[in-house]
Formats: sequence, structure tokens, C-alpha cells
Amino acid sequence: MSGVSLQKVTKVYDNGTKEGVKIIHGIDLEITQGEFVVFVGPSGCGKSTLLRMIAGLESISGGTISIEGRVVNDLAPRERDIAMVFQDYALYPHKNVFENLAFGLRLRKFSEDEIKKRVNDAAAILKIEHLLERKPRALSGGQRQRVAMGRAIVRQPKAFLFDEPLSNLDALLRSEMRTEIKKLHQRLGATTIYVTHDQVEAMTLAQRIVVLSGGNIMQVGTPDAIYNQPVSKFVAGFTGSPPMNFLQGSLGVCADTATVLLTDGVQLPLAASWLPRLAGAHGQEIEFGIRPEDIGIEAGAGFGAERAAMSGTVVVAEPLGAETLVTFACAGGEVIARMPPSVNYRPGEAATIYVDMQKCHLFDRANGVAL
Repeated sequence: MSGVSLQKVTKVYDNGTKEGVKIIHGIDLEITQGEFVVFVGPSGCGKSTLLRMIAGLESISGGTISIEGRVVNDLAPRERDIAMVFQDYALYPHKNVFENLAFGLRLRKFSEDEIKKRVNDAAAILKIEHLLERKPRALSGGQRQRVAMGRAIVRQPKAFLFDEPLSNLDALLRSEMRTEIKKLHQRLGATTIYVTHDQVEAMTLAQRIVVLSGGNIMQVGTPDAIYNQPVSKFVAGFTGSPPMNFLQGSLGVCADTATVLLTDGVQLPLAASWLPRLAGAHGQEIEFGIRPEDIGIEAGAGFGAERAAMSGTVVVAEPLGAETLVTFACAGGEVIARMPPSVNYRPGEAATIYVDMQKCHLFDRANGVAL
């Protein structure tokens, strides 16, 4: 059953001209009931606007939004049976935690017994039972965000909407709260739409990711599909930390071989499986993409037969404890490689690196589309 359905949804702002400023360009998306979907993209891509349109906080200029089969285009936010958690906790400073959680239920005329039950149940889920008598000023950032989430949980809505809820927290708290949000979804099983610009949050939380750019959907898929089968250079470069490396080159395609020709005369042989996809592509200008974990050194590459060597010069090494990120200058550009923590490279040092050609990606340089 469909949880949230978007059909040809557009948003146009009036700027005094006939056309206006189009922010959302005909979005089609089906989110199944109980699914956790993350909208991700750079600032200004339209992800928060799209979420606010689903919530009813922004009007839509065209198309249809349905929640569990009911068209909600003209319904006020409180009539859509959704709950939203914002970047700003928006707690009432003069009310304690219990009353912050209970406030929305009181407005809806729930009985005191039902309010007490729902608040206590939500507090138990979020492990904030011991905080119910505190005021927001006596809470940490993570505790305030739990209260904001609890205020949504007590509603028992048809859908949860999260608008960058962790961006005000430090790195450690963000990591902890990501885990808590994932546990919460697994426990409640409610339809959840989550907006973030942080691709780590998107990869760790989502069952499906919607990558947005310029008010358009670039790709929809599981985290694995988005990461390993990006449909464009934009998607490939937006996911991964560090993101995918790109080097400019061209294709050399013969009857039974295909090669990537990079700057400085570097030639990388492609696997035979590429041949059917590259028919007629000889000489085409491309971007060669490879992820940092698919680059190794001779002693520990472990890529088997489908590996290719490149000479490089160490630009910088960044030890991170469990791994070391090494930036190499090679083939007219720079690539970042994820190396074992034992490597000990110095800037300016010459090195031979190996690329796993089974994991490479090719993108048309003109339009960025994956080949």
C-alpha cells in the first residue's frame, strides 16, 4: 500500500513575471507504507521545499500529493495526520518535558489517561523517562532532539517527516542519534521521509535514497544501488566519503579490447564486459571514476587480474587511525586512496598505485551520464 504518493508535483514562486521561478519540476515518487526514504542533495536542490509541500507547510503549484490513498493537496497540515521534526527543536521553554510531549494531544482533546499513556510510552522508547520533569534549558542538545522526536511519536501519525534534525548536533551526537532514529523506525514501522544534505546520514538510514538536484530527481534506489550503480557523475560524486575520484580521458575501442586513455599517456585496459556497452564509442571523451577503496598499493591491492597500474606522486597523507587517506597526483589529476593504517608515505614520494578495473565507472564528459 502506498504511504505517500507524489504525481507531477511542481512548485513555482511568483517573481513578477509570467513564468515565475520554478523550484520543483514535476516530481513523481511512490513511497510505500512503512518505508524509510531519505531526500538528499546539495543546498538549494529543493529537498526541504518538497518535504514542506508534503507536510502542507508550502502550497503546491501543480500535481497531486496523496497520503495513504487520500489526496491532501487542499488539506491543512493538522488534517494530514503527519508529524514533523525540524532542525530547530522548537520546544516550549516554560513547559517541562512531559508537557512538551503532551501539548499536541491536549489540543486534540485526548483524555488525561490516554495522554499519560502515550507520553510514557514515547518516553520509554526514547529512554527519556527520567527527564519528564525537566525544562528544556536543563537538557543537552541530544536530549532536546529526543523530546522533539517524542512529540512526533505521541501523535502516532501516518507519516514522520524529518527536516535535517541532526544538523545542530556535534559529530558524536549525530552518530548516536542516527542509530536511535534507525532503531525507532524499526520499532514503529511508520512511513518516514527524512531530509539531509549529509550523504553519510542518507546511506546509513535509508531503505531508499532520492537524490535531488535543481528541483529534479537524479536517481532513486537503495543505498547499495546509489553507491555502486550511480546513473550520473553527479550522483557518483555526491555519495561516498571521500567521494568518487574522477580523471578526464577518452575511450579507445577496438573489436576485442577497450581502453581508457588518460592524460600523460596513461592507458587503463577495461574488462571485456565493457565491450558490448561501448560499441561505436571510440574516441569519446569521458570521465573515469574510481572510489578510494578501489585503489591500492602493490603489497595489499588484492584486486586479482583486473587491476591496472598508474605512477603517482604523494600529495598528502591523512592518518585516521583505522585507515589512512592518501592523495596522489597522477594522470593529469589527483585521486584519493583509502589505504591501510600501516602505510607511511611522505609528500613528494613517488609511488605505484593499482586500480581495480572491475569497479571503475565511465561517464560521458558532455552530459555526465553513466555509460
